[in-house]
Amino acid sequence: MSDPTGGTPAGDGNTEYGRKKFKRSAGHFADRITADGRDGWPVGAGRYRLVVSRACPWASRALISRRLLGLESALSLAVADPIQDDRSWRFTLDPDGRDPVLGIRYLSEAYDARATGYPGGVSVPAVVDVPSGRLVTNDYQRITLDLATEWTALHRAGAPDLYPEPLRDEIDEVMDGVFRDVNNGVYRAGFATDQAEYEAAYRDVFGRLDVLSARLAGSRYLVGDTITEADIRLFTTLVRFDAVYHGHFKCNRNKITEDPVLWAYARDLFQTPGFGDTTDFDHIKRHYYCVHTGINPTGIVPAGPDLSAWLTPHHREQLGGRPFGDGTPPGPAPEAERVPPPGRP
Repeated sequence: MSDPTGGTPAGDGNTEYGRKKFKRSAGHFADRITADGRDGWPVGAGRYRLVVSRACPWASRALISRRLLGLESALSLAVADPIQDDRSWRFTLDPDGRDPVLGIRYLSEAYDARATGYPGGVSVPAVVDVPSGRLVTNDYQRITLDLATEWTALHRAGAPDLYPEPLRDEIDEVMDGVFRDVNNGVYRAGFATDQAEYEAAYRDVFGRLDVLSARLAGSRYLVGDTITEADIRLFTTLVRFDAVYHGHFKCNRNKITEDPVLWAYARDLFQTPGFGDTTDFDHIKRHYYCVHTGINPTGIVPAGPDLSAWLTPHHREQLGGRPFGDGTPPGPAPEAERVPPPGRP
């Protein structure tokens, strides 16, 4: 859905704008792909295609989870151009501007195959049924949880448990605050249309970041001693913060690089296989600064910040913790999915 200032919101498209309030809507298509197929969509290797934009923080969750769990060969990947047009996410990065598996030029075609005239926006992440070409789900909150819990038969050997059952209540509680005040909070600040709305969102963002910083001062990860879904969800906002949200969305009390705890935590995750090697800063910056013409009418993409600092030592291993629990790191990313490492502008 377009924003009233002349651009389209970054990322998932699950957004609504009134005259004053930014609102993120739930995914319109909430079918689940499950081990028992109870929604009519059973887990199956090669049956589904995950459509993402590397610019989108919500889609980045799915990219990270898929990689950590080793689902690359079971769940194929389509990467959309970071620059949308009026017809939605497009496959102009592929030969002839068409996804080679689904055979479509725009993600909207998979949505139309499911339900012509649906009321929501065309959003990523989206999972499409390859045989029928129909959208299955765009429920960005549920997709990664199901990858972790319903796709276990297709996980790689040594895959981590990203949503361990004994910790789920605590993970859910942490994720609720992260979503409300951080993931969504930066958007509420960036698309605010009056001063009071902006300042309320600004306070929420930094109030929650302060709480998270204190929590992480003595703990390597948000919940327990391993990486969980909660860390994935926080990371996708932190990694975009200085490059986009600090200036573009006016979340400028401080940068993440100026919080020693959050900066070390973010670098620790970035340097963990599955996180930094699925992050494309070029796509991120070009999307936000080129698509949001109401916020950035010139379309100029900032040259900075210096991204090479993401590869500097973080020393978080001194806190202990086992990133993958009893499992192992994923192997190298598939050649076709590799992204350039961060560097100086």
